This record gives sequence, C-alpha cells and structure tokens, in this order.
Amino acid sequence: MRTRLPLRLTALAAMTLACGAAFADVHVDANCEIDSPFELTLNERSLILTREDGAPKAIVMRQGRMFVDDRWVQLSSADAVRIAEFERGTRAAMPEAQHIGREAADIAFTALGEVAAVLGNHPDRTRAHVDKARKQLDTRLSHVITPTRFSGKALGDGIADALGETLPTVIGELVGGTVTAAFSGDTDKFKRLDNLDAQIEAAVQPRADALGRRADGLCRRMRELDALDNALSYRFDGQPLELLKVEAREKQAK
Repeated sequence: MRTRLPLRLTALAAMTLACGAAFADVHVDANCEIDSPFELTLNERSLILTREDGAPKAIVMRQGRMFVDDRWVQLSSADAVRIAEFERGTRAAMPEAQHIGREAADIAFTALGEVAAVLGNHPDRTRAHVDKARKQLDTRLSHVITPTRFSGKALGDGIADALGETLPTVIGELVGGTVTAAFSGDTDKFKRLDNLDAQIEAAVQPRADALGRRADGLCRRMRELDALDNALSYRFDGQPLELLKVEAREKQAK
C-alpha cells in the first residue's frame, strides 16, 4: 500500500517553508534539498531574514544594500549587485513557492476526502468538513500572502492549522467506520479498503506529478540564489553568511 503519498504531499506543502521561508530542513518530492537557519519575510520595501539562534540574527536586503543586526554594512560593488539580484530572485520565486504550498495542501485535502468516502460512516458530512477547511485555508492565505508580501511562517501556520483542525474529524470518521464495519460484518467496506490506495492515486497522482515538476523548477531558482549567496565576499565576524544551502537529491521511487 502506498500510504506515504499524503505524507509526501504534506512535505511538498512544507516546501514553501523550505523555499519561501527556506528555512527548515525538509525533504520533498523534487530534485533538491533546501536548508537555511533563517525565516524569510518579504514586504514592499525589503527582504528580511531572521533567526532565533546563531549570528547574525537579522538581515535586511533593500535594493542592493544590506542591514546586518544593528547597522547598514559596507558592501563591495560586486556584492551590492549580488544582494540586489538575490532580492529580485527571491521575489520572483515566491509566487511559485506560494502556489506549490497551497496546491500541495489542496491535494492533501483531496486525499483526505477520498479516504473519508471509503471508510467513514458519514462520508458526505466528512467531505463537507474537508471542503470547508480547504476554503478557509485559501481565504486565510490570500489575505496574508500577496505578490508583494510573503511570510513563510504565515503560510506554514495556515497549512498546519488547517490540517490540524481537519485530521481529528477525518480520523474519528475512519475509526468509527472501521469499528462499525467490524461489528456489523460489513465485508464490502474492508474490500473497498484494499483498493483505497488506487483510488487515492487516481484522484491526486496526476496533480502531484505536475506539482513535482513545478517544484523542480523552483529548485533551479533556489540553486541560483544559493550561488549568489556563496559568491558573496562579505563576511560577518570573519564568516560567510550562509543564507541557504541547496543540494541535489534523488527523487523517491513511486
């Protein structure tokens, strides 16, 4: 049984944190791993990187200038160009990162709906609950993520909250449906369970594959940002900033 599919899709949702908030160590069904100690926030004027541990704790990039912790730093002309390109490249990547995160969450909800339809006692009611959570998430994210504003934390929190609020209902339905089937001798329900993976795959795999291809494209963008980061001659206390790290990886076998 391919029970890892919803988990892989949830990891793809987390890719937005990795590519937008970059900023957690995650494994996604794409051709890269992205790691960064920073969380990313974008607004109309600046790109902002922050972290709780390590130094520096805060970096602000603004049109080729850079503010580190408590002051604007002196950059070489080459680094000023790199910083400007890093900011532009990040802004260009964020709409795609946003789409990947929202689409991955939507696919995960679709998979939950398919599971509920097969195993639940009240599939229509459970699907309605899943659809409501899906719409609420999309509304929430449309208010906090725009072409000029991005917060990886807001996106990650929105996805986590939506799934966290929906999963208990779905799990309760699954448990209830399974118990009812066991006591009533409903062998048909257990037969449907045998085909559950195929049903989920038919419902979501084409979308998942398309999303994986878009994630590959985002990986290429992030590698370009990593190259700019690596090329910076600026040093903080004698050390490179190491804003992010992007490494190639093999895709998981289906």
